[in-house]
Amino acid sequence: MKKILVLSLLTAGATATVPAHAVEIRAGDWTVDVGGNINAYYTVVKCNGAYDGGLALAGRTLGCGGRDRRTTIGNGLLPSALVTTATINQGGWDVKALIGIYVHTATDSAIAQNNDVDVRQAFFSFGRPDLGTLKLGRDYGIFGSHAILGDMTIQGVGAPVQATQRGRVALGHIGAGYAYLNHYGQVVYSAPAVLPYGIGVDVGLMSPVADTPIVAPSRFSARSTPQIQVQFTGAYGPVKGWLGLKTQDFEEAVPATTGNLRMNAIELGATMDYEQFSFLANLQRGKGLGLLSDADSGDVKQTHYFVQAMVKSNEQLKLGVNYGQSRNSRNGPATLGLKSNANLTLGAYYALNKAVTLVGELGHTRSESFGGPSARMNGVSVGGILNF
Repeated sequence: MKKILVLSLLTAGATATVPAHAVEIRAGDWTVDVGGNINAYYTVVKCNGAYDGGLALAGRTLGCGGRDRRTTIGNGLLPSALVTTATINQGGWDVKALIGIYVHTATDSAIAQNNDVDVRQAFFSFGRPDLGTLKLGRDYGIFGSHAILGDMTIQGVGAPVQATQRGRVALGHIGAGYAYLNHYGQVVYSAPAVLPYGIGVDVGLMSPVADTPIVAPSRFSARSTPQIQVQFTGAYGPVKGWLGLKTQDFEEAVPATTGNLRMNAIELGATMDYEQFSFLANLQRGKGLGLLSDADSGDVKQTHYFVQAMVKSNEQLKLGVNYGQSRNSRNGPATLGLKSNANLTLGAYYALNKAVTLVGELGHTRSESFGGPSARMNGVSVGGILNF
């Protein structure tokens, strides 16, 4: 039970979609926008197979919440959100402030207060078109942002892991295609885009974090130096690409036990739009990158890859298929025998109007161990999301 609760708290959903600015308020020179989303999905899952160790997303403990099958009506990959922004131009500088408040839908109690509020974003930024933009505060990370924002299941569920959906959110392809982009206190500089290919650079100093082992004792603590994240972006015709890097030093939590760890990770990805079709491919690899979050598997190397194809059949309906896999390079004290997680999702996304999107998904998740046994989880998700 403790493992489930900790995982629910630490592996939250993805970054919020851009609000539709349902309310715009003018206050002197300031413009205040209030928007967000509300979503809910009926998910049914069934788990089978002999393996149920570590971060096995298809295992009985995590995938089905400790049962052979389970039903939940809760959030998808996104939590429900209320996002407020305030913008102004003063002295030639574009200034912005943003606060995002996030909540979940499903709990295991019919009477307990649902007041577990998560403030993932609280930052301000200032900049000029010729100088770039500086952001300070708490926000999502740079590394991994394109993969999770491009994932079609950001409007839906993806891997309907029941241990996280009750009390938090589903996982999309987190841990089964890409690592989570995480939330950090940060200072990020975004340089002006350079023509002709719109090449952009983001450089971030993130407040150093401890490891997030989830299902094993903590082995590392944060050192004094910040985590560094860098991302390059560019475009050529219908193709948009990105290259990301992240690094941080971790210190052994108990002296003379594990030794120190330096996380080094790289990401490479691209999208392409062609008529009514769109494609995405993303690869992440690094030592200490973690299966779900920074250093959650210790000093083991992880490889994450994710591919997706979508077609817009008409103005309202999009159909898509995506597949992702996350692998540990070897068994280690923090992996608890887990070799890989993989998820295949088939999705249909119907825009009822500009605000409401109805969603139906079929998913198959598989977890494999280094010892041979595996686990499988099959899931169905039906629901929708309102963006306002």
